[in-house]
Amino acid sequence: MAAVVVIGSGFAGLWAALGAARRLDDLAVPPGTVDITMLSATPFHDIRVRNYEADLSDSRIPLADLLDPVGVAHVATEVTAIDTDTRTVTAAGGTTYCYDRLVLASGSQLVKPAVEGLREFGFDVDTHDGAVALQQHLRELAAGRATPASATVVVVGAGLTGIETACELPNRLHALFSRHQITGRVVLVDRNEVGSDMGASALPVIVKALSDNGIEIRTGVYVTVVSERGVLLSSGEQLEAATVVWCAGMRASPLTEQLPVVRDAAGRLPVDDYLRVVGIPAVFAAGDVAAARMDDRHLSVMSCQHGRPMGRYAGYNVVSDLLEEPMLALRIPWYVTVLDLGPAGAVYTEGWQRTVVSQGMQAKATKQIINTRRIYPPLTGNRADLLAAAAPELQARP
Repeated sequence: MAAVVVIGSGFAGLWAALGAARRLDDLAVPPGTVDITMLSATPFHDIRVRNYEADLSDSRIPLADLLDPVGVAHVATEVTAIDTDTRTVTAAGGTTYCYDRLVLASGSQLVKPAVEGLREFGFDVDTHDGAVALQQHLRELAAGRATPASATVVVVGAGLTGIETACELPNRLHALFSRHQITGRVVLVDRNEVGSDMGASALPVIVKALSDNGIEIRTGVYVTVVSERGVLLSSGEQLEAATVVWCAGMRASPLTEQLPVVRDAAGRLPVDDYLRVVGIPAVFAAGDVAAARMDDRHLSVMSCQHGRPMGRYAGYNVVSDLLEEPMLALRIPWYVTVLDLGPAGAVYTEGWQRTVVSQGMQAKATKQIINTRRIYPPLTGNRADLLAAAAPELQARP
């Protein structure tokens, strides 16, 4: 029996596994001919982009509900090594998995620099568990002897995740601390300008939203110390805060370091139009670990917008390559960004220059459709629904 192994259960990993199952079904491959196994640290598919939200109740989906109906096996284990010469993957505890074709889709992770106190006292929304820990921490603060510092949150990093997190927090703090007659305070800190990646068209919308949401901004500075009492900035300012949320910087999974290729500045692997890792036979990569061409000028970004189709195409192509069938090239001719701005709505941009198309409540409605419907797999448990959703087709703009 031939073996296809998928590493990762995020947007790219899930859709790679489902896409591979769909391709086997399309080709009417007899059961027992090709085995598909997913390896990931948790038995869940997490809707990671929702981790900044207050309600995480429906943002974690059991993998069994998604993989069992289509005949994909899952092992909840941490992958520790990839050997491309022997075509084996080693997991925690030393278990080894052989592959004929491999899809690496292990995602990305938050970069935590060597800032004093960050690992001991910092929170994040990078993972579901991290977001839950932040949620519980805030609840415990509100349940205790609350002070102004208890209701103060410093968000470090004014990129997309930091902005969305900061904009969501004032309402959450109000719900938790209003009974103490304490007004919540949110301070957004960054070395660079707020929303510097969003372009000139969107920046005024973002700055106004932050102001309307009552969020304070400190730019051109960085955090030198994190403690239980708050943060010390490079400017010398001490911000008294019981909560620090780190949202600064992302890097591809360290598993990319197992492959003998030159990676980009974010640790991503070079892939061709079929998602094959350049120079490594039998290995595909998708999502945040891969730098794929979206058009003749732009590479993919670390987002579900690109991770989901990359996964679908990688799944289709990994089986096609294994069975010597034609593969499909992936190019995505459009790019959009929809940034949640909390009570101020959202901002929707199109194109790589991020030109604003809509804002406020109109854009917010689009964001809510994306977060609650568009990026979800079918939850019916029906094999036909899951395979249909895994088709290697590009969605239209939201």
